[in-house]
Amino acid sequence: MRLKLSKRGDYVVRSAIALAHSYDAPSPKKLRQISLEMGVPRTFVSQILGDLVQAGIATSFFGANGGYRLTRSPGEITLLEIVEAGEGPLEPDTCVLGDEPCHWESVCPVHETWASATGALRAELSGTSLATLVERDRLIAAGDYHVIGHRRGGASVEVTDAIQVERPLEGVLAHLARAEEWLAPHVAAAGEESEELLVKVGPGAPGWLAKTVRVHLGELQRAPSSTVIPLAWEATGSSGFFPRLDGQLRVRALDEQRTEVGFVGHYQPPLGRAGAALDDVLLARVARATIRSLLRRIARALED
Repeated sequence: MRLKLSKRGDYVVRSAIALAHSYDAPSPKKLRQISLEMGVPRTFVSQILGDLVQAGIATSFFGANGGYRLTRSPGEITLLEIVEAGEGPLEPDTCVLGDEPCHWESVCPVHETWASATGALRAELSGTSLATLVERDRLIAAGDYHVIGHRRGGASVEVTDAIQVERPLEGVLAHLARAEEWLAPHVAAAGEESEELLVKVGPGAPGWLAKTVRVHLGELQRAPSSTVIPLAWEATGSSGFFPRLDGQLRVRALDEQRTEVGFVGHYQPPLGRAGAALDDVLLARVARATIRSLLRRIARALED
């Protein structure tokens, strides 16, 4: 047996992190935003947010400007509260050995050890705040957080590229603000091109190819020199669930009619046989090809 959240518990934790990221935002978080950012199915997201509301972690607002907010600051909410909102109480209300044998009705040989282990788990979860999870999430997105032995710890390479778009800056930004409506197919196509390249340089047939399952485009952040938009996607294949790309789109005006759209971030290939076949040179080649393909597709979409 190993500790693992149920799918419902997983979604509850993800949704709480999404709400924490927007704690200081001027308006509540929409269901569709949480679904897109955290990969929670649209048909399930209202139930998940309902769990957080029932637990007193979130509150809902109705109307055109409605949505969800945390009831307290992320630093005042513990991971234990969030997990139990999705999983129910972590303290068992029955004996771990069941109802038998009958002469152990009041206590069993495992009771004391199991109670200590449960108490240690609850103490660890209650000692971790939602603010801590959000900070870790930001570090992971920036490629600055690594845990030895975790599935995210595979080989990765930093990538930087930019492309020119024949369109004024404000028009580009207005189109990118609606990118969740059109970006996903372009990300998927760029990912498929990188998989085709991996087939050429990697082992065996394309049975381990991945499918893009989640694209996350963060909120547009204006700055004096450029406008930044966080971008990430995750994919799945025979090796399991793994991150593929994390970084930022950086947009700046070249002149009144031209705009530069660039990407800065980290690319991570599939785990398992496909990724293991790549040395540093091949990994950099695949990463550059992936980003170049993505930027070209974005440029064509913006110009059209």
